[in-house]
Amino acid sequence: MAKVKAKDTSNKLIAQNKRARYDYHIVDTFEAGLVLTGTEVKSLRQGRASIVDGYAYVQGGEAWVDNLHIPEYAQGTWTNHSVRRKRKLLLHKAEIEKLSSKTKETGHTIVPLALYFKDGRAKLEIALAKGKKEYDKRQTLLEKQSRREAERAISAARRRQQSRGRG
Repeated sequence: MAKVKAKDTSNKLIAQNKRARYDYHIVDTFEAGLVLTGTEVKSLRQGRASIVDGYAYVQGGEAWVDNLHIPEYAQGTWTNHSVRRKRKLLLHKAEIEKLSSKTKETGHTIVPLALYFKDGRAKLEIALAKGKKEYDKRQTLLEKQSRREAERAISAARRRQQSRGRG
């Protein structure tokens, strides 16, 4: 009898957009599937992609992501894909309607946060986000810096306490 392969349930991260969390207030996140060609999937499996310049939008009742950089597959021939083509996002109708209404009414935008494989399928984590002002960005940096300083102080105190206990 043939052995049954265990299904890989881990998420393999391909690309992450750390700048988006700094530049935007994240209101809500969604997991969207991507409509890809074969060479795009092979290129992603090699871990090659950039989502920093990407943006998503709703048009004609469908969600699209544009400017997502997936380099050409090295072993591909004439069947290779266009590097920065627009790609369709697979979302539920209610999610698309929510994204559409929020982006039309208020100053929200849709930004990609992460690109990864989940159960063998390429997924894009997108966020409904609102742009931060310059002072918000400075405030975020100050909070991050104070958090780091507090962690350093705590770890230094622990080290001092451990060294006293040994001597």
